[in-house]
Amino acid sequence: MAVTKMEKVTLISDKKNQGQILQVVQGMHAVEIRDLFQESENNEWVEKYFPETATIDKESKAAVLTSELSEIRTAIQFIEHHGEKGQKKRHLKRRELSLQELERDYSEEAFQRKLNEVLSLKERWEQLIDERDQLESEEEWLNNWQNLDATPSAFLSQVTSFVIGTVSAANAEAFKEELAKIQDIYLEEVNATQTTVYFAYIVLQNKMQAVDDIASRYGFVKEEYKYENSPRQQLNVVKKQLTEISKQQKKLASEIASCSGYIVEFEWTEEILLARAERVAITNRLVRSPYLIIVQGWIDSEEKEDFIHLLQQEHLAEEVYVSFEEPTVNEIAEEVPTKLKNHPIVAPFEMLTEMYSLPKYEEVDPTPWMTPFYLVFFGMMVADIGYGLLMFLGAFLVQRFIVLPRSMQRFAKFFEILAVPSIIWGFIYSSFFGNELPKEIGGIHLPFPILSTTNDVNTILILSVIFGLIQILVGLFIAAKENIKRKAYIDAVNEGFAWQGILMGIIFVLLGMMILKNQAFVYLGIGLAVLSALCILIIPIFQSSSKVKGMAKGAYNLYGLTGYIGDLVSYTRLMALGISGGSIGAAFNMLVAFMPPAARFSVGIILIIALHALNMFLTLLSAYVHGARLQYVEFFGKFYSGGGRAFKPFKTAEKYVNINHKKK
Repeated sequence: MAVTKMEKVTLISDKKNQGQILQVVQGMHAVEIRDLFQESENNEWVEKYFPETATIDKESKAAVLTSELSEIRTAIQFIEHHGEKGQKKRHLKRRELSLQELERDYSEEAFQRKLNEVLSLKERWEQLIDERDQLESEEEWLNNWQNLDATPSAFLSQVTSFVIGTVSAANAEAFKEELAKIQDIYLEEVNATQTTVYFAYIVLQNKMQAVDDIASRYGFVKEEYKYENSPRQQLNVVKKQLTEISKQQKKLASEIASCSGYIVEFEWTEEILLARAERVAITNRLVRSPYLIIVQGWIDSEEKEDFIHLLQQEHLAEEVYVSFEEPTVNEIAEEVPTKLKNHPIVAPFEMLTEMYSLPKYEEVDPTPWMTPFYLVFFGMMVADIGYGLLMFLGAFLVQRFIVLPRSMQRFAKFFEILAVPSIIWGFIYSSFFGNELPKEIGGIHLPFPILSTTNDVNTILILSVIFGLIQILVGLFIAAKENIKRKAYIDAVNEGFAWQGILMGIIFVLLGMMILKNQAFVYLGIGLAVLSALCILIIPIFQSSSKVKGMAKGAYNLYGLTGYIGDLVSYTRLMALGISGGSIGAAFNMLVAFMPPAARFSVGIILIIALHALNMFLTLLSAYVHGARLQYVEFFGKFYSGGGRAFKPFKTAEKYVNINHKKK
């Protein structure tokens, strides 16, 4: 497969069908809606026939939905955080549903009742929290004053004053000495900490000003006593109140936990409201007259029948006029998005192409050409049966028992596929968690290793370069093919076939001199390489208005041969990483093997698992990164430019549910 063929779809219907039409389009995840007021190509009719389109109060609708979404998220977080641990949050696993099915089962009344129940519980919980915080603050304050036997109110009179307060520990002794110089004052140290000393004193009113001056000088901070009881009595009251609040919180936590079954319903409601918010936001791309609406977008030509069938299922076939058009040349150049469609085995590798750049609409999709090489390269760099099996089982089990988000599905499938070449190359190198496979089993001689990472290093190195050479030749072939497709025949020779000729000529020379010992191959190779080099030198001369400039350009192009040498050297990393990963694993095994038996079967087990987990992670990361680099630099650079715009269908958020219109 390749870049998907797109068509422009136009929908015209009565205005009353807007909501249902948008729901169908959104649930299908297959139509990118054009902005009929921004796209200039073939949109002159909009301004001509619909100079004034009907408007909707999008902001107010969006504000209502935003508020509802905020309440839902608040309710979900509250249940998850404050319910009893034994009963909290029992999620159903992620499911696949159609949008119609999801919205059909939604009851606004039932949802609001449950949401109000949870928000009411939240309000009660927050009240208890506030009360508890206040009481805990009072408890802490009273603990510091509990040694005070009297209350200030008992000593208040016209003659005397009862004052309590604190002084820093550093000033406490000096403060006491200063107050001792004043007659008619009783001072008591109630409590002391490392930083603060707590004082209470009774003083005559006529001496109050002098005492205040001293207190101010030493940083004395007066405190207010607002209770009728003594501190110790009030402390007991506060502790009882805290105990009662704890009981109320425990009871309320049970009530909150009983609402844990609401979480899935709330999540699905959030999914519905997110979908509705998207439908509100998209309305500014539609033409809306007093009586009808016009929706226009891009659709995969292979999805047309499904789209029409879906309209029929929703009883809209007779209500909506539908037309499909091929994109114009200008639309292809300026607007048509790129959507990739490949075989299920190849499709996960589209993520590598997307990381680099999507192809333009009429450009070749490099994914199917790249995939076989990436499989071989990745497997060659990991090259361990044990790591491959773990990767396969992990990816398989995750896909088997969990409905993952679409992006994670593709990622899991990606590594499931990559596990296969990793296992195959593990057999070739005879590596199982860094250990060699047995030479024979039950008297049957096994052929492993086919290639030894200790004795066949040069062979593996040559094999790495050969794989690289094959990929480069394929890249040059694609370059030539794409130029022929564009009828640029001279470029096909100059950018593809000529370089293939040079590289093949060099191969023939090496084969004739070093392996076959045949001069015919040598002469054939020299002739092919020289003829191809002449093409690279001469063609620019005929293409350029200045012969001198053309010759210089040809010479410069021919100098690019050094770049191909560098490209081939880059492929030696296939050998280096494959050998290093296995060697590190073997070293870890040896390290644990040297441990005493008691340690080997206790700490050694934990150690070997941790070390191999680390090595596996680094090996997979290196294979992933370096495998991608070889594709981007050494392969894509030969024929691929990219720069396509990604297909962005009108869809749901899929935060909790995978939407599939085929699920009915």
